[in-house]
Amino acid sequence: MVQLAFSTNAYTRFDLPEAIRRIADHGYDGVELLADVPHAFLADFDETDRERVLTALDETGLSVSNINANTTCGYYDDAPPSAFFDPTLISADEEDRRWRIEYTKAAIDFAALVDAPAACVASGSSLPGTPPSEAYEYLLESLDELTAYAEDVGVDLGIEFEPELLVECTEEVLTLIDDVGSDALGVNFDVGHSAVYGEDPAESIRQCAGHITGIHLEDIEGGRRGKHYHLIPGEGDIDFEPVFGALDDIGYDGFATFELYTYPDEPDDAARRAREELAEYAR
Repeated sequence: MVQLAFSTNAYTRFDLPEAIRRIADHGYDGVELLADVPHAFLADFDETDRERVLTALDETGLSVSNINANTTCGYYDDAPPSAFFDPTLISADEEDRRWRIEYTKAAIDFAALVDAPAACVASGSSLPGTPPSEAYEYLLESLDELTAYAEDVGVDLGIEFEPELLVECTEEVLTLIDDVGSDALGVNFDVGHSAVYGEDPAESIRQCAGHITGIHLEDIEGGRRGKHYHLIPGEGDIDFEPVFGALDDIGYDGFATFELYTYPDEPDDAARRAREELAEYAR
């Protein structure tokens, strides 16, 4: 059976050590750390910041389920309140792409520091002037370098697919993993993203057997082909019993992490209610 974790990206009104402590208060076994502002934007995250995180983890006894490096809002001086993926591993500008590769290496190093099994990153979207076929070649080049680095460090790298990104579904992420050909590359499987794309999340989990570096949990109103807005389990239409059944079927015994960044004004309530809703499926 899985262990439940909660992502700090719901706690953006608090600094990272306080977010860790609050999540521990709700009985979680693990915590996912946001590698972006306002928590751990790694370009500005110094030794003192790292020590404060390690102290909070030691005091609470929480394990780190994943380093979430999907977004890099901290790259911008005036980013609006939306998920910023750019610069990405598929940016046509070589300097921008290099920045993102180095940032992802820093996320892998941070995962090693806090003894997390993996870091995750998204592909990003093909911007005007960069056809998907060209973007895919950039992605392969980026991941060749990153997986070699991850293998040396001993941390897995999970691609999180998402509708409307270059890699947006189970079939595409599994093709990517096969094309890269590294055991260090897997999928950070987001149940809601699978549902929004129109997949059966339980069946997609079975297809990803042996490649899952982590699980993200949230509910979606409308279920399959619903609207992409993360809800507390029980508030949407996803049936989580077959989801956890599929995880059990494939022998997955890692963390399932609630990603409820949509509740910044009431993260404690979201953390409490989410765990209560799905606690029966966790060990």
